Amino acid sequence: LYGLALLSLLSLESLAVISVGPSNSSSSFCTESKECLQFDLICRTHEYEVRRYSSSRWVSTDAEAYFLGVGAAMAFRRLYHYISGANEEGVKFEMTAPVLVEVPEEVKMWEPAIYTLSFLLPSAYQERPPTPTNDKLYFTDMPDMDVYVRSYGGWMLSITSRLHAHLLNRALTRAGARYNHTHHYAVGYDRKQTSVLRMSVRVCDTQICCNIIIS
Repeated sequence: LYGLALLSLLSLESLAVISVGPSNSSSSFCTESKECLQFDLICRTHEYEVRRYSSSRWVSTDAEAYFLGVGAAMAFRRLYHYISGANEEGVKFEMTAPVLVEVPEEVKMWEPAIYTLSFLLPSAYQERPPTPTNDKLYFTDMPDMDVYVRSYGGWMLSITSRLHAHLLNRALTRAGARYNHTHHYAVGYDRKQTSVLRMSVRVCDTQICCNIIIS
């Protein structure tokens, strides 16, 4: 998995965008897949963006590992087999973007963590996805949300994920934003772009959290 952007998930709100659409649309952040998670850009500061996403369905699996990269690789193989036909219908379909990894925030030294990796389901299977044959796979429904995003390039590694999560947290704290401190999300788009996510308890006041808007 390559590249990440930092996203901090905010509380629910109805969205105008379609959840999954073509990667060449103006509401996309992807370059290497035919379909991508769509969003509306609310505002942009020098340190992060605020995006609006509509609800979406993902296929997910958990992996226990000491490092993000190891856990993501283990889980990735299971999900890739699923989209390659390892489902009850025998359906094969192309991979979409991004790939989502839930990263626990409080991990004790020398103890493994549980990483949850998710593939975005294509638009054709958002409502009725193929049934997995592997009992370690399950479906996750993400609600409508506003999110904070910090983007950076490179591999999806524990050290870079936590570094950029920390930088995003610091910027959001200065802006007076609230968010969930128990976990963040690493989000891989393509070979050059990556992201991280955090759950918030309320919708950000745009005038506060976007106080350095770049036009």
